[in-house]
Amino acid sequence: MRVVAKFGGTSLGSGDRINRAADSVAAAVEDGHEIAVVASAMGSTTDELLDEISFETDEADRAQIVSMGERTSVRMLKAALSARDIDSKFLEPGSDGWPVVTDEYGEVDVPETRRRARTVAEGMDGTVPVITGFLAEGPDGSITTLGRGGSDTTAVMMGKYMDADEVVIVTDVEGVMTGDPRVVEGARNVGEISVDELRNLSFRGAEVVAPSALSYKEGGLDVRVVHYQHGDLLSGGTSIQGEFENLVDLRERPLACLTVAGRAIRNEPGIFHHLSAALSESDVNIDAVASGMDTVTFYIDESEAERAENILHREVIARDELSSVTVDSPVAVVRVTGGELPNQPGIISEIVTPLAEERIFLQDVITSATSVALFVDWDDREKTLELTQDLF
Repeated sequence: MRVVAKFGGTSLGSGDRINRAADSVAAAVEDGHEIAVVASAMGSTTDELLDEISFETDEADRAQIVSMGERTSVRMLKAALSARDIDSKFLEPGSDGWPVVTDEYGEVDVPETRRRARTVAEGMDGTVPVITGFLAEGPDGSITTLGRGGSDTTAVMMGKYMDADEVVIVTDVEGVMTGDPRVVEGARNVGEISVDELRNLSFRGAEVVAPSALSYKEGGLDVRVVHYQHGDLLSGGTSIQGEFENLVDLRERPLACLTVAGRAIRNEPGIFHHLSAALSESDVNIDAVASGMDTVTFYIDESEAERAENILHREVIARDELSSVTVDSPVAVVRVTGGELPNQPGIISEIVTPLAEERIFLQDVITSATSVALFVDWDDREKTLELTQDLF
């Protein structure tokens, strides 16, 4: 099996931990597996280097300075592997065979990076390449970086382009947890999670795998997160399932838009719970929810509109803080889901501007970390879908 193992800063934070990392790599190699290693800077080296740059510097010099953390790590790991009689070599920008290159805009040069990654893979028979994470090489040979979480990005990218069977992210957590164990009691490891779920969690604060890395995950590439103390690269942790695809989708059936108004909605605890619970208890599925200063809007299947209006009206009558409920239908929704959405500044403007130019009225725009939902009149659904598909 061909595996790309990425060791995070914590898992390389001391000589003992580097020894542990080298032991796990050596064990996998001795079991007959092909292992490529991606290394982050030891501990918090990168942050410490950045903190020390208190003087004016250009981007080229800055990249050279912060690259020292990863460049030290690969030398340490290579030496530890050699001490275990494992044939290995370290790769950094500028060295022969370095795989990750960027174009003149600072974006990954995919064709060239793929070609170089395959060359690295072809040389793995009996040799462990130890690759600096986070770093890339510009078209002029200069050092560039892949941004925060760049070592994760390097690992999954290399896994994809090297035709690896699995990418293992070795870090300081047991995997993806049900909650932050430092905050909640009884947090436990989640054995499996979809890439969609994890990417949304990552953009909302879960520091497990960098969101940018998950964009490179394909369905056939396994990605797993394990704790550095586990010691076995090939088992345990959390398995990340599926792939994050760009998708523009039109809901086939029309929705109804039910809006409840009330002067205290934003200040009164439990109002949203009471309204949504009333719908749930009557088996009315909620497709989406939007809230305003004094309103909450539920989008449901149009076939349930009359029944849902009566349910919500009973809640309005029962509560002084609620004023009225109204219904609008039929409504269409076009959803844009994409792995790169959060990385594109101005993407909302790019999506809605063509609609405005075509005089299409947007009833609502609901966004999440990785999706945008556009609610329009039912008669405008096909044009909205066409204009949005043209962007992706």
